[in-house]
Amino acid sequence: MSKRIIKKYPNRRLYDTVESKYITVDGVRKLVLKGIDFCVVDKKSGEDITRTILLQIILEQEEDGEPMFSSDALTRIIRFYGDAAQGLASSFLDRSLNMFAEQQDLFRTQLHEAIRKHPLTALTELTQQNLQLWRKMQDDFFKGSGMSSRENTGTKGKREEDN
Repeated sequence: MSKRIIKKYPNRRLYDTVESKYITVDGVRKLVLKGIDFCVVDKKSGEDITRTILLQIILEQEEDGEPMFSSDALTRIIRFYGDAAQGLASSFLDRSLNMFAEQQDLFRTQLHEAIRKHPLTALTELTQQNLQLWRKMQDDFFKGSGMSSRENTGTKGKREEDN
């Protein structure tokens, strides 16, 4: 199935070509939550402006309710722009979010199984698996940046004991 096309007109209105109606930015947010693949295109220039709309959704979400990003986290992200590590940071954030989503799915599945079996044993195993995945991702990140993860996490020599 191809991506749903949302057209943004010069009057700032968004038009859903599948539903044949105008939608709001909140309507686009609902598409994201439903897992619907879409692309927002500027009607006049033909430019893909999906990222801009997604950033607008994040901004609105950050202003309403409990924010996901602290000022410190946003400051760190801003500092990566233009830095030699920008691509590495982007890749790290992308992989971290993917891993987090996968872990959430795995956690839900294993929690369901734990309820049917022995809860304490299943949760202990899940914790061990999550810790191993986090360490692997951390190692990959530091290797990509040219540093050893043991030097930067204060766990020098501990890895060998764990394995």
